[in-house]
Amino acid sequence: MSTETTASVSTHILDTSIGRPAGGVTISLAARAGSDAAWGALGGSATDADGRCKDLPALPEGTTHVRLDFETEAYFEKKQADAQQDAPANRDSGAFFPEVAITFAVNPGEHYHVPLLLNPFGYSVYRGS
Repeated sequence: MSTETTASVSTHILDTSIGRPAGGVTISLAARAGSDAAWGALGGSATDADGRCKDLPALPEGTTHVRLDFETEAYFEKKQADAQQDAPANRDSGAFFPEVAITFAVNPGEHYHVPLLLNPFGYSVYRGS
């Protein structure tokens, strides 16, 4: 939850190749206070069955930049393994992007919902509500 002195962040992932949420994707959160400051790891979580990550750590006071790291490789490896069980001839290469790192600026008192639209060969992000 954001306060007057801190921002807050949430995210979700939609796998656009199947039109469904991407569950089980590990997400790490880092923050810094200023463009020249070092990144500080804050922890992380994983998406639930609905593709949502509802329990990301709170941002510290003074945060100006946030980085979300989505570990997509394991998600696509599992998806590929499941597909090969159903159709062993399917030998797609898994994920072209084994991870997706999104960096954005924040202002105190605002909430930032940053959805990831993902498929094996591309992704898109935007500031949601």
